[in-house]
Amino acid sequence: MQKQQIKNTEWLWGTHAVREAWQNPNRVIHSLVVTEKTADFPASWTTPKDSKRPKADIVDRSVLNKRLPDGAVHQGIAVQCSPLEEVFLSDLIIQSTTRDKMMLVMLDQVTDPHNVGAILRSACAFGARGMIVQSRHAPDVTGTLAKSACGAVEHIPIIREVNLSRAIEQLQDAGFTVIGLDEEGEDIQKIQKTDKICVVMGAEGPGLRQKVKENCTSLMRLPTDGPVPTLNVSNAAAVAFYALK
Repeated sequence: MQKQQIKNTEWLWGTHAVREAWQNPNRVIHSLVVTEKTADFPASWTTPKDSKRPKADIVDRSVLNKRLPDGAVHQGIAVQCSPLEEVFLSDLIIQSTTRDKMMLVMLDQVTDPHNVGAILRSACAFGARGMIVQSRHAPDVTGTLAKSACGAVEHIPIIREVNLSRAIEQLQDAGFTVIGLDEEGEDIQKIQKTDKICVVMGAEGPGLRQKVKENCTSLMRLPTDGPVPTLNVSNAAAVAFYALK
């Protein structure tokens, strides 16, 4: 008997991504697919109260490979789930009024899902509360991005904005210091920390677009001086988060 197709769902895979989705009370999960080697994993996970969680479907690795996109490094475990509820910039601004400190990250046309996922993971590790991306030039939250983020997609909302310059203005009006990472900026060690910060990262190579750069409160650079002076955008993000935390 063929299984009924569930509309508007996505697949997440990999141990960390699946575990965090499973333990997220806001995530609706329709199916859990595992291989024999990973069948015991869910038993050690916390099941959220009042959240329905399906019984694991144990399959051969070849079957799981066919259910997921080509090349998915699934580690023998995946879930089919509904997307998380959308969060808006106004929601983050409202949250900021009840917090003493708040860090956000904004990505200006960073399109590689591996990079976005890695940045999201670092942002989560250093306590950031949200990621802002441009609607048309940012990857969807796919299994690849979620696996790269090691489950951080369950903890940090991704906000999609049509106009990043306008989003920067809204954040500044709400009391945020918006700092763009740019090689022409001031040494990050000299930047005065504030309670509300948004770190803006551009794509590797092009960097920040001119309009976005002009709208930032200030620009900063990392004080690298080795024979290879540049960092991958996700590594640079982690350094910036640590320096500004």
